[in-house]
Amino acid sequence: MSAVLFDGVSKRFIIHHERARSFQDLLIRRFRRSQSSEEFWALRDVSFAVEPGSALGVVGTNGSGKSTLLKLMTRILAPTSGKVAVIGRVSALLELGAGFHPDLSGRDNVFLNASILGVDRRRVAERFDAIAKFAELERFIDIPVKHYSSGMYARLGFAVAINVDPDVLLIDEVLSVGDESFQDRCLEAIHRFHRAGKTLVLVSHDVASICDVCTDAIWLKDGEIRAYGQPRKVVTEYLEAAHAHAAEVEAAEGLGLAPSPRPDGQQTASFVGHRWGSGEAQILSVEIIDAFGRPTEMIRTGDRLVVRARYRANERIESPVFGLAITTDEGLHVTGPNSKFAGHVIDAIEGEGAVAYVVDDCPLLPGQFRLSASIYDESCTHPYDYHDRMYSLVIEPGDHAERYGVVRLPARWSHEPLAIGSRATGPVNAVSR
Repeated sequence: MSAVLFDGVSKRFIIHHERARSFQDLLIRRFRRSQSSEEFWALRDVSFAVEPGSALGVVGTNGSGKSTLLKLMTRILAPTSGKVAVIGRVSALLELGAGFHPDLSGRDNVFLNASILGVDRRRVAERFDAIAKFAELERFIDIPVKHYSSGMYARLGFAVAINVDPDVLLIDEVLSVGDESFQDRCLEAIHRFHRAGKTLVLVSHDVASICDVCTDAIWLKDGEIRAYGQPRKVVTEYLEAAHAHAAEVEAAEGLGLAPSPRPDGQQTASFVGHRWGSGEAQILSVEIIDAFGRPTEMIRTGDRLVVRARYRANERIESPVFGLAITTDEGLHVTGPNSKFAGHVIDAIEGEGAVAYVVDDCPLLPGQFRLSASIYDESCTHPYDYHDRMYSLVIEPGDHAERYGVVRLPARWSHEPLAIGSRATGPVNAVSR
């Protein structure tokens, strides 16, 4: 028997574009169909099954129906048609502060939230210290939660959800408000929960976590399932479609923009989305290649990473410079190598060809990154073609212990103990190459 079952489930909402301003308006609209409302189908004919002990990840853009899916599982919403069945006790972390009363203390809200989940007071009292410790709120547990920060809300909500011994745990995109240490402990708790044979449903924009934690994944788009299966495959399809759509939007928005000025005062080709340049040479495609030579958008920390760019030179170009840049999704610049400073001199290009940037041991830590690619002249001041953050790179956890941050440094630890009673005469090298 499935732990979670959706059978032909659809959910409809009525959107009212105008609000009744008087009792008379309300009566008129009751007896006459209003022209200012429309039907919105958040889900359409959705069917899937989550087996006990498995972990399902749900990905999709905002408004695709992910939160509606979880609310149907918790019975906050009822389906318009179809069948929803969830077996066992369900614990959910759907919205920041959901189930908390702002005027009650953290302590009182723990008991209130647990009682809503069907856990008796005695069992909560037995686990209260563990809940407060996990949330790191021992000092603030008797303060009204309306004075809590968003991070404190998240820690308390997750601590309650994971410690009430649920059979099915539902998590929406709320853990992102926590700091890195809290996210690390949450992931460890989720792994323990899953190893214990419990069922997990995780909605997240962090596709690296989906691939790391989940056994299956669903991609929702416009309320319909577009892909269902192995997480890496589903996430790859989702990202490819998302980036293709973004490129179409950016190109459409950029069609009416004026040409961008060059540093020498002349004109370049028109800026289109996140792409610009004078056009004598063009980047045709950029691919990320894994250690097996396959195109992908996902690489594990420590694996071989190859970025391959195909180009076309419309005329002979002497001493071109190819460049890359890697940034985080938040815009932090990680690195910006180019062929010139790496000592790889290219005499000239004409016609079509390809260049490759090879990293044998990828130091990037798990997360989502953006790639830029460019072709410049020898002085690196004139762009022939620049693709600004147009490509996605997802880093999954590798065999290394580090999970958070941006890069893994190639370093080693050493220890130099001092004899008892002696005094250091100089700096002790705690870490060295």
